[in-house]
Amino acid sequence: MASKRSGSSAPRGRSGNPARAAEAERLARQRKAETVSAKAEYEENVRKRRRGIAAWWAVGSVAAVAVAALIAWSFITTPWNEYDIASVDPSSIEGVETFDNGTDHVTGEVDYPQNPPAGGPHNQAWLNCGVYTEVQENEHAVHSLEHGAVWITYDADSLTDAEVERLREYVPGGYGLMSPYEGMDTPIAVSAWNAQLKLDSVDDSRIEQFFQAYWRSPDVPEPGASCTGAIDGPGRL
Repeated sequence: MASKRSGSSAPRGRSGNPARAAEAERLARQRKAETVSAKAEYEENVRKRRRGIAAWWAVGSVAAVAVAALIAWSFITTPWNEYDIASVDPSSIEGVETFDNGTDHVTGEVDYPQNPPAGGPHNQAWLNCGVYTEVQENEHAVHSLEHGAVWITYDADSLTDAEVERLREYVPGGYGLMSPYEGMDTPIAVSAWNAQLKLDSVDDSRIEQFFQAYWRSPDVPEPGASCTGAIDGPGRL
C-alpha cells in the first residue's frame, strides 16, 4: 500500500514561496498602474488634439472672414472696367496728338517734351497701375505706358470732387492709371504711349474712345508686360 505524502500542498495556481508570491503581486499592481497611466495619457492627448483642432478652426474662420472682407473691399474700391482692345481707330478720335518718343531706361528726372508726358526715357521700375490721390513721378508712370497702360491726369484745382469720382469710373481694373498732375494747361489729359488727348469735361465721350483705341495696345514697345509688382506711389487707393 502506497504511503501518503506528508505535509499540506499550496493552493492551486499560486506559488508556495511567499517571496515569489509577493513579487508577482507587486508586478500585477505595477502593470495595472501602467495601464491606468497610459489610458490617462491617451485621453489627455485626445483632448489636446481636440483643442488644437478647435483652435485651428477658430483661426481659420477669422482668416477666412478677413480674406472675404479684403476681397469685398477690393471690389468696392477698385474699378473693374474692361475695354475692347483696339476696337476704335485712333485716327477717328478728334484732338488726339501723336508723338515719336524713345524708350531708354534712365535714372533721375527727365525733361519730357509733353506735359503730362506720353512716352520717352523712363525709370526701369514702372508705376503699379491703379488710382492715386497724389501726384506721381513721371519716370515711373511713363514706364507703365510702355506696357500698354492708359494714364488719366487731372488738374485738382479745376475739378470738383464729384468730377474726380466721375473720372475714376473710366479707369479699368488693370493697365489703367489715374492721378492729379501739377502744371497742366487743361483740366484733363488722357495719355498712352506716344499718344495724348486733352479735354475740358469729365463727360467727354472721347475719354472712353481713347481707352478703346489705346488700352493694352499691341503697338507699345512692351505689349503684355506687367503693370503690377513694381512701384506703389503715394496715395494709392
